[in-house]
Amino acid sequence: MEEKKKVIFSGIQPSGQLTLGNYLGAIKNWVKLQEEYDCYFCVVDLHAITVKQEPKDLRTRTLEVMSIYMAAGIDPEKNTIFIQSHVPAHSEAAWLLNCYSYMGELGRMTQYKDKSQKYGESIASGLFNYPVLMAADILLYQTDLVPVGSDQKQHLELARDLAQRFNNLYSETFVVPDPYISKTGAKIMDLQDPTKKMSKSDDNPNSFILIMDPPEVIRKKVSRAVTDSIGAVKYTDEQPGVKNLMTILSTITGESFEEIEKKYEGQGYAQFKKDVAEAIVAELEPIQIKVKELVANKAYLESIYKAGAEKANYIANKTLRKMQKKIGFIPVSK
Repeated sequence: MEEKKKVIFSGIQPSGQLTLGNYLGAIKNWVKLQEEYDCYFCVVDLHAITVKQEPKDLRTRTLEVMSIYMAAGIDPEKNTIFIQSHVPAHSEAAWLLNCYSYMGELGRMTQYKDKSQKYGESIASGLFNYPVLMAADILLYQTDLVPVGSDQKQHLELARDLAQRFNNLYSETFVVPDPYISKTGAKIMDLQDPTKKMSKSDDNPNSFILIMDPPEVIRKKVSRAVTDSIGAVKYTDEQPGVKNLMTILSTITGESFEEIEKKYEGQGYAQFKKDVAEAIVAELEPIQIKVKELVANKAYLESIYKAGAEKANYIANKTLRKMQKKIGFIPVSK
């Protein structure tokens, strides 16, 4: 008998264009997971509306993110690719789990704390509650493993706490998910301030590289990337800008940091930056071409997200019905 594959769930918000950080830190690794695991890759549009979105832009970016998944090599035949809002169980399960979540634990979430300091009383309650929706996303699919960066570990902890709390109250209902820490997942930093993570929401467009940036833009951004006056290509915390560019190069080419250091010994930064830029262009150009083809083929994209929603709805509703029954709701008679 074939062993049942472990389930992986992950998703990206279509709240802005995706960066090189999203690609090297997440999507490139997802491609490697699809052979070994039963993967659910979601475009989490419900999460995107915790901040105001322009409706037409949200629609465009939702399809673009889905296209990037596939252009990067995520096969819709092997994975479930779907749009979060196409599965109403996410919203329903989030409400149920909200009733088992505590204000204190949600108030401790660092992203909420950061944003509430920035926006004060006018912060949307969705920003306070969205970690519960994230927990629902994960738990509905009886997820075993969740690929997480260090900035999302706290949210996964909440999902684990809620799963255990519900299981303890009502008997085994959810798989308690574990983090999947990739051996090759790279945390890509800001090109202008390499002490913080690359983010599309940065005010300075030279801080990030977008997956869909044209080659000449990529070359310009890399040439402007912050380095230092040391002039040596070394992988060290004393040189965060150089370390970040080395991480990018290593993740794309597979070269070790030692090999990169040796290659650019005594050369300064000009050739090194040029090679980093060319490696990024070579990696992203085929993806960009494929994304443009997919985005132009609306009927094909529709067939993928419809099939994905069908499969996701079936699995998610099974879990939701189990939750409802245990809580004491009266099922609709068939």
